[in-house]
Amino acid sequence: MAKDNKILLDGLIRDGYLSTPSVIRAMESIPREIFVPPDKRGFSYVDKPLEIGQGQTISAPHMVALMAEALDVHIGHKILEIGTGSGYHSAVISRIIGDGHIYTIERHKTLVDQAKKNLAKAGIHNVTVFQGDGSMGLPQHSPYHRIYVTCASPNIPTPLIDQLADHGKLLVPVGRLYCRLMLLEKNHDLRQHDLGGCVFVPLIGKKGYSK
Repeated sequence: MAKDNKILLDGLIRDGYLSTPSVIRAMESIPREIFVPPDKRGFSYVDKPLEIGQGQTISAPHMVALMAEALDVHIGHKILEIGTGSGYHSAVISRIIGDGHIYTIERHKTLVDQAKKNLAKAGIHNVTVFQGDGSMGLPQHSPYHRIYVTCASPNIPTPLIDQLADHGKLLVPVGRLYCRLMLLEKNHDLRQHDLGGCVFVPLIGKKGYSK
């Protein structure tokens, strides 16, 4: 399926979603079919989200590319991901950060278990998967250079801002299903950038983040 992946990535480059060499290499190196349920593997390199169970989806490749580009990830970064899903997004980011580390939180135990298997199968060793409430972050490993959320939040969870390092970046879809993808930069103050519309499954967590 490497040929199918190349065709997909060539299209993402042509359409302006991909431009950074480290992100391109990362997406080239990760076989998306590992992270897709067996009955949907024929669609692994179609640019659309796919159901993975528990009402969750694996994001469309263009969204993974867009978010990875916006985060401006570098070697050695410590990163928090909210919403592990099947593990594909963290697998891509893991290839960019080298000896850095990703901590990722997933609410559903079945997806936690599956993501761990998928990441191991892909040879990923710098991602640690936790089961828990992503809206509360993971304070024991903070602060993080980058935090990104792969589900829709009606507002930006305060714990995630608190756990972001100075000069860090937080990327979160804000809304309820139909969202604005918001990038926050923490440099003594917070600067927000609206990166456009998107659609994500809801973030389930404390303080009314979803129902």
